[in-house]
Amino acid sequence: MAAASPLIGMAPDMTQVELVIGGMTCAACAARVQAKLNKLDGVTAAVNLATERAYVTAPAQVSPQELVKVVEAAGYSAELARPEAADPSFAADGATVRRLRRRLILALVFFVPLTDLSIVLSLFPWSRFPGWQWLLVVLAAPVATWAAWPFHAAALKQARHLSSSMDTLVSLGILAACGWSVYAMFFLDRSRTGASGLHALLHNSGGGIYLEVAASVTTFLLAGRLYEARARRSAGEAMRDLAAAGAKDVRVLADDGPDQEATEQSLPADRLRAGQRFVVRPGERIAADGEVASGQSAVDRSMMTGESVPVDVAPGDPVTGGTIVLTGRLVVRADKVGRDTQLAHLVAMVEQAQAEKAGIQRLADRICAVFVPFVLACAALTLAGWLLAGSPAGHAVSAALAVLIIACPCALGLATPAALVVASGRGAQLGVFIKGYQALESSRQIDTVVLDKTGTVTTGQMTLTGVRPGPGISRAELLRYAGAVEHSSEHAVAAAVAKAAQAEAGPLPSADDFTALPGLGARGVVDGLQVVIGRERLFTDRGLSVPAHLAPWCTAQEQAGATTVLVSWDDAIRGALAVTDTVKPSAAAAVAGLRRLGLRPVLLTGDNSATAHAVAAAAGIDEVISGALPAAKADIITGLQAAGRSAAMVGDGVNDGPALAAAQLGLALGSGTDVAICAADMILLRDDLEVVPDAIKLARATFRTIRRNLAWAFCYNVLAIPLAALGFLNPIVAAATMTLSSVFVVWNSLRLRRFSAAPAGPTAPVSPHPADARPQLAEV
Repeated sequence: MAAASPLIGMAPDMTQVELVIGGMTCAACAARVQAKLNKLDGVTAAVNLATERAYVTAPAQVSPQELVKVVEAAGYSAELARPEAADPSFAADGATVRRLRRRLILALVFFVPLTDLSIVLSLFPWSRFPGWQWLLVVLAAPVATWAAWPFHAAALKQARHLSSSMDTLVSLGILAACGWSVYAMFFLDRSRTGASGLHALLHNSGGGIYLEVAASVTTFLLAGRLYEARARRSAGEAMRDLAAAGAKDVRVLADDGPDQEATEQSLPADRLRAGQRFVVRPGERIAADGEVASGQSAVDRSMMTGESVPVDVAPGDPVTGGTIVLTGRLVVRADKVGRDTQLAHLVAMVEQAQAEKAGIQRLADRICAVFVPFVLACAALTLAGWLLAGSPAGHAVSAALAVLIIACPCALGLATPAALVVASGRGAQLGVFIKGYQALESSRQIDTVVLDKTGTVTTGQMTLTGVRPGPGISRAELLRYAGAVEHSSEHAVAAAVAKAAQAEAGPLPSADDFTALPGLGARGVVDGLQVVIGRERLFTDRGLSVPAHLAPWCTAQEQAGATTVLVSWDDAIRGALAVTDTVKPSAAAAVAGLRRLGLRPVLLTGDNSATAHAVAAAAGIDEVISGALPAAKADIITGLQAAGRSAAMVGDGVNDGPALAAAQLGLALGSGTDVAICAADMILLRDDLEVVPDAIKLARATFRTIRRNLAWAFCYNVLAIPLAALGFLNPIVAAATMTLSSVFVVWNSLRLRRFSAAPAGPTAPVSPHPADARPQLAEV
């Protein structure tokens, strides 16, 4: 991932900078870094504790070095993120795991005999020996110093900047436990312990010894952080694999000469430029998005789409950077390179989504920002309260230590980002990219899924299947005039007509004064004649009706599922053409999957009613909205919403963009246009339409996971501190409980790695709805 990359829709005078933050140990740290960055004029920052990243949108005049200095002034390290495997956080995770493992091993080596010896000396006072106190200190010292040094170092750094974090609580707890224990063993008047022996000295109400508490806190916390660090590496593995999927080197062809004879020059992939041709051999990754100039091959797209079946490509076919050539040699003409490739955009969007926070998570961050001072005050009040109540000093210290140790806000800070990181990785494996938290919230609210017909439910590969010339008009003449106009259009129907016309009528004349009529057809001047081709509505608006000799044929074609267009010149309809689109093989299974989720599928198309119902019947859809102009699709979505339905929209075309943006949940097919992808909340890269219910299920599962994480974290912190302050929790139990709180959040999030796209049980009941699901709208 590049250190700076423009966000989609970002103002031209703004840039995005991605920083790798070091030294954050809890949600309070992340909240502090975010607050410091956001104090800069015009800067908006989101800090992700789980990925240890800061995503900063800043004015162009704010340099990345200035942002780094702000983070360092807050007591943390920062550096610019670098592309893929060179990214410092990739190696940092491994180094962190190794350091934590070494410290944990040492802590266990000393903690076990320290605890055992403390128990023996407590239960059997006669086993005491001269210098037992020193032995306990010798066993505790390595754990409380070297093993716990990360906590002390972080706390000291925070203190230098007049701030505090979770490490402050941990460090104070360890130092307080050791300091009180030394005082109790060497300076406290032992005559108060009487005949009760060492057991009283260790745990009586007068002077407790908590060396094993300090060791246990250190050991439990190191174990918890080691688990979190390993889990973070594991959770980000899929996204790291995706980010590293780009080719590192590319063989560029010279501009002159045939593909087979041109000179090859090996260059780093980041030096490839749009328009250049490059060679890809079997087993190599395609270095950029582009078009096959020559050669044929099967391409493995599993890294991008999750599809296991390779796709055959030939000259003229588009290919995506990061995919692997399996069989033949390809020469590809680069179209989008570097940060403009689909792979780079997807990784950027996912990382931005991981930094996004839910409303409740933002509340958690605000709580964490003041949480540590609050806990320190609670610990002091607990100590003073027990002493004023006449409780022995040992009991008061025990309760205060428990408050310091148990009050960890880490679970609150990890609740949302941990789940989003895991879900993003699993989604990438399935060909699903979640662009933001809004998609998760919307996924549980929707009850209707509106599917665009062409290119979504159908393949979008139109074929001319019928030609009906009028009296006195030959088939070749009709195709010649229609093909000349349609050759200038980019619509799928136009492409099918133009292709068939060229095949049958030969070279086509050019069309002058060409005008596209969105949703209706097109017109142009061919050989001096004004030729119009389009849907029936286009002609009725011009006062022309379908001739009697064409009407029955058009009706029969439409009932069979074809799309019919009429052709006119000299202000008379001269013939009709039928174009057929194939329903995707996965459409019926996808619709069944939506019904199992309790969702109502609706087919939306600008095509005529007969064709729309034929396609809907093939896909198993009961509700149809037909004859919708592109400009009206967004109004139809808002109309459904006004009627009390929460609608998701699935589309792929430019004309689907407004509807995708208007829907509560927009899902764009990755094979679609940039407009659709930018407007959507989720991007679906698989050609298999069954990815739609899979994406909704994944979003819902992620949202449930986040809610459970937050519920647990809030309940834990609300209940734990009062229990500790009231003396119901031993400091050792507090240490274990605090560690388990964060571990639970991470473990619960990691369960999303096992998310399965299997069917979600029997079909859920769906409320009956009229076959024509069009909402009550003004006529368009």
